[in-house]
Amino acid sequence: MMNVDNVKSQMRKGMLEYCIMLLLHKESAYASDIILKLKDARLIVVEGTLYPLLTRLKNDGLLAYEWKESTQGPPRKYYRLTEKGEDVLKELDQSWRELNGTVDRLKAEA
Repeated sequence: MMNVDNVKSQMRKGMLEYCIMLLLHKESAYASDIILKLKDARLIVVEGTLYPLLTRLKNDGLLAYEWKESTQGPPRKYYRLTEKGEDVLKELDQSWRELNGTVDRLKAEA
């Protein structure tokens, strides 16, 4: 029997990098702000999941960060898309449109 919760979890994980890049396309953000925005979009993510993803995206040259002073404690690391990240995001956008179209066609035929 299929474990529906597991499938749903895998679908979310597959979209997480794309969603993070979408958020950072508009403006740079602090990790806690990214978590809040994802939560607002009903994509629940914890710090233990987010930080390794941000590090991987940075190591792949898709993200960069800068330290900014905070009025509420120590300086904070703000992430932003690099030029390479913007290019990859465009490719992911195209892939998403194609995948979404495919799913919509299959649903219409079902």
